[in-house]
Amino acid sequence: MAKEKKGVYTGIIEKDEHGNYFCGEYLLDYQYTIKNFKLGDEVNIKSVIENPSDKSYNLYPKKSKNFFLSNDKE
Repeated sequence: MAKEKKGVYTGIIEKDEHGNYFCGEYLLDYQYTIKNFKLGDEVNIKSVIENPSDKSYNLYPKKSKNFFLSNDKE
């Protein structure tokens, strides 16, 4: 489902068995995601950082909190 348009990655918001929200290989910021999006939304990830959390780093070494609905215009 990955389409290289603007930004780093475009994909669907999913949730794993640990309660993490992710899109492709990228962990999505939990608070930002639950406040602004829902499962199944297609988002464009603008930038990623190294995941600072020891708890989820092995699953998701990269994290983003800079993303938006893919049909939104900036």
